[in-house]
Amino acid sequence: MACSLLLYCRTGFESECAQEAAALGAGETGFARDSGFVVCRSAIHAKAPDWRDLIFARQALPVFAHLRELPRGDRLTPILAALAPRGEPFNDVWVEAPDTDAGKQLAAFCKSFNNAMFGAMKKAQLLDAAAPRRLHAFFPQSDEVYLCAADPDACAPWPQGIPRLKFPRAAPSRSTLKLEEALLTLLDDVERTRWLKPGMSAVDLGAAPGGWTYQLVRRSLRVTAIDNGPMDRALLDSGLVTHRREDGFRYRPPKPVDWLVCDMVEQPRRVADLAARWLEQGWCRHALFNLKLPMKKRFDEAQQCLARVRTAAREVRAKQLYHDREEITVFAQDRR
Repeated sequence: MACSLLLYCRTGFESECAQEAAALGAGETGFARDSGFVVCRSAIHAKAPDWRDLIFARQALPVFAHLRELPRGDRLTPILAALAPRGEPFNDVWVEAPDTDAGKQLAAFCKSFNNAMFGAMKKAQLLDAAAPRRLHAFFPQSDEVYLCAADPDACAPWPQGIPRLKFPRAAPSRSTLKLEEALLTLLDDVERTRWLKPGMSAVDLGAAPGGWTYQLVRRSLRVTAIDNGPMDRALLDSGLVTHRREDGFRYRPPKPVDWLVCDMVEQPRRVADLAARWLEQGWCRHALFNLKLPMKKRFDEAQQCLARVRTAAREVRAKQLYHDREEITVFAQDRR
């Protein structure tokens, strides 16, 4: 089997996803621009990397079969034939398509076929809730499928690798979803409980109108919002927000805070250096910020920015989130 690894990514970022996979030793990569996925080919069936360790991939799945030209009148038979020799039951099955315009047209098909697959696998005794792995059937188009056996602990816990978040009506901007997804994706349950306790302190650089501040306030953190622009009135009325009309690059906190967050539209190296200085100077314990990537050499730029942050941090995690666009979101923890 030549195909060893399937990576889901944001459309238009297939090249960066492939570069990252190659840098991690995933072997030869293949992709079509704007396809929303990358396939890594290797003579050795390597173990899939943990999805948390990848920046540009939303999901990472080991492939065991790639079926083409499926008969439209009976796709189940060849799929079940590919499953049977393995003799492996799965705890669940997810039928998915790329997160592209073409993939969205397959949404109804995926939902219907998921039900059919579940029923057929149950009948064939290929489903067992206690089984260690989940089956992913990924359809780039309706007559082609990649079959993947995934360890749920090492892959994203949402279909297509996308957490479906609902925009809170009280939030002042849609950017709030970026921070909500970042906290869900870059931190685990224990870390969110330990590091986002009511009464903790935060600084939001470039805060107006308050999309990121909103996520901190809803967790009862006390926020100093730094921006020359106006803040949402409801946030100011919460009693948890202090608004200072200052330049985010020049502001210095009077005392250390638990969190620095930043979603400023600035050159990525300038933001990376800013976050690194906050960590180096002990002005914050944790930082969460966005890096707006250039149009060219985005992978190289991301690596250089992260290298700067790592000089000041004990741990650095980065991800291109579903709610990001031409950017990646970075979490960093100080060295204490």
